[in-house]
Amino acid sequence: MKKNKFLTGYAVVVFAFLMIPLAIITVTAFGGGSAIVFPIDSVSLKWFANVFALKSFRQSFLTSLEVAFLATLIALIVGVPAAYALARSHVRGRQILKSLFLSPTIVPGIVIGFILYQFLILTFRIPVFISLLAGHFMVTLPYVIRVVGSAMEQFDFSIEEAAWSLGSPKGKAFFQVVLPNVTSGISSAFMLAFINSFNNIPVSMFLTGPGVSTFPATLMNYIEYNYDPTVSAVSVLLMAATVIIMVIVDKTLGIASLAK
Repeated sequence: MKKNKFLTGYAVVVFAFLMIPLAIITVTAFGGGSAIVFPIDSVSLKWFANVFALKSFRQSFLTSLEVAFLATLIALIVGVPAAYALARSHVRGRQILKSLFLSPTIVPGIVIGFILYQFLILTFRIPVFISLLAGHFMVTLPYVIRVVGSAMEQFDFSIEEAAWSLGSPKGKAFFQVVLPNVTSGISSAFMLAFINSFNNIPVSMFLTGPGVSTFPATLMNYIEYNYDPTVSAVSVLLMAATVIIMVIVDKTLGIASLAK
């Protein structure tokens, strides 16, 4: 009984540690003052209106959505076949290949951003948007390979082999047999990669330029010169969007399917 009370108390403390800052941020977003204060002295929605009024926020938000979507899509196109090949093959060096694909998650993002800045922008003179997309592709690919690879390893490939024996071409069997059985893994990989790309700061800070800036980078620059509740309002809107997305996923795919 004492052990259960201790675990319950510990869980409550951890939950409070995670939720209290979010609650404080939510409250400060509705403050009427010109600075972030808690508790607030008046209630106002003007800071939410200010989020949509700032042109830099609107442009950078659309840029982040575009980059995150394209980078995640390309990572899926490259990562799903790579995960399939790693799961199916039994060649030597398989673990080395896995480690190579996952290396961007080991190397600090600021190092990746600096290296890509040196080679893509300074050396090869590649446009900023393409360089930014390449950097986010490197960031998202390991998550796709890791999540989809786990789903592939749980898949019974004898089903695919049975399709081969019945005359189905390998390409057709891959799309009609393998992919439908790892849909939850692909969906999870897409969500995880998209969120990591959208929220990425270290790589984006090096690979942004005039007219091309991601939303987190713009938000960081805004905080340098402003300390008003606009930042809190942005946080509340992002939290609300996350909750809505999770509800939609739960109603369509089911949260349990993403955990497989």
